[in-house]
Amino acid sequence: MTHPRFDDADDPETTDFDGDQLDLAERISLRRVAGMSTQLADITEVEYRDLQLERVVLVSVWTSGSLAEAENAVAELKLLAETAGSEVLEALIQRRSHPDPATFIGRGKVDELREVVIATGADTVICDGELEPAQLRNLEDRVGVKVIDRTALILDIFAQHAKSAEGKAQVELAQLQYLRQRLRGWGGNLSRQAGGRAAGGAGIGGRGPGETKIETDRRRIRTRISVLRKRLREMDEVRATKRQERQRNEIPSVAIVGYTNAGKSSLLNRLTGAGVLVENALFATLDPTTRRAESTDGRVYTLTDTVGFVRHLPHDLVEAFRSTLEESVLADLLLHVVDGADPDPEGQIRAVRTVLAEIGAGNIAEQLVINKTDAADATTLAALRTQYPDAVFVSARTGDGIADLQRRVEERLPRPAVEVSALVPYERGDLVNKIHTSGEIVTLEHTAHGTAVVARVNRGLAGELAPFVR
Repeated sequence: MTHPRFDDADDPETTDFDGDQLDLAERISLRRVAGMSTQLADITEVEYRDLQLERVVLVSVWTSGSLAEAENAVAELKLLAETAGSEVLEALIQRRSHPDPATFIGRGKVDELREVVIATGADTVICDGELEPAQLRNLEDRVGVKVIDRTALILDIFAQHAKSAEGKAQVELAQLQYLRQRLRGWGGNLSRQAGGRAAGGAGIGGRGPGETKIETDRRRIRTRISVLRKRLREMDEVRATKRQERQRNEIPSVAIVGYTNAGKSSLLNRLTGAGVLVENALFATLDPTTRRAESTDGRVYTLTDTVGFVRHLPHDLVEAFRSTLEESVLADLLLHVVDGADPDPEGQIRAVRTVLAEIGAGNIAEQLVINKTDAADATTLAALRTQYPDAVFVSARTGDGIADLQRRVEERLPRPAVEVSALVPYERGDLVNKIHTSGEIVTLEHTAHGTAVVARVNRGLAGELAPFVR
């Protein structure tokens, strides 16, 4: 609209007090501006649009260590967020002696975070830490968008990747245990109890069932947790039966542990041809896989790929996956796989050993395996060789160093306890086969009366060989 200028007001020929008049149809219409769609193709049908990733801002509190360690932690949080299916727009680090008990980052920084969220158009804030329920509520109220913590993020990734019935039950149990302490009431749903004047005139007959909505939700969660724990106990019995069979035959077990995406599944495939899913993603494999392996001298042992670890692995997750992690606790040898190409491999080693100590596997024999030597920096590898002289350096992708690793595993497998010298009749070839499979042959000679063998065997096989001992 054109407004009259005051200096032209004395000229009635040039003054238009009514301004420009628009056609009625033009004024009531809403014109669509072409080319404003963020899609490559301007398509209006919802079913043909691309899936939009969740837009997130990362927030971290740097309390200890160097700036490089703080930045590595944020970089790992970024990988976790992208694995969960989001687009990271911004990352913020605050230096504090400890997280703020009310808002995690302090009242003033919450206002700055709000400005960043508005400027970037983010719809989610992810905090690098486990937030208390009050911190979570305060941040959401003040920032105005959804706020989740590191624990909820990892649980979401596990929920996406769980495939087996046991894995899904374990993840659901961990999610419910996390959610139980963080339920919130919304408006009128918080309470359904009322009566008399408090009921807004409803009076008799307007009272609720005597239980608030949030209490009902908590009760249902507790019931579901009990059901899941019972189901997991039943699944654990099946796993324990299989484990007891291996223990009865005294078959040595080797568990592959390590940081997530360090190449554990690739290493299992390289050693046994297991065909386990391999993907360049965090927590791609959740379900443990056990495969048969054989040493060069014929001894049989098992190799088990376990769930990956991460810094500050949620306690609820460790508790829910305890039956799965028992494969590591009961192993004879741990192959601790480290990503040699990671910016902070030493931090990975510390994080994994912390979790191993938490589940009771800190005292089990450990063989450090530095993986991805084909992609690692030569300077980093040289420093790791100096700091960890007993480590084996391999590349599961190219096969470099695998033979050295196999020899090291064979050297560190537990030796059979009993040495026997026996003359086994030829009709008992099954005993000789057992010696090859589960024992360690010192000498073997075929004579006219049978197979003369000196070997180290387990106690059970020694009892079977007792009638033929010389």
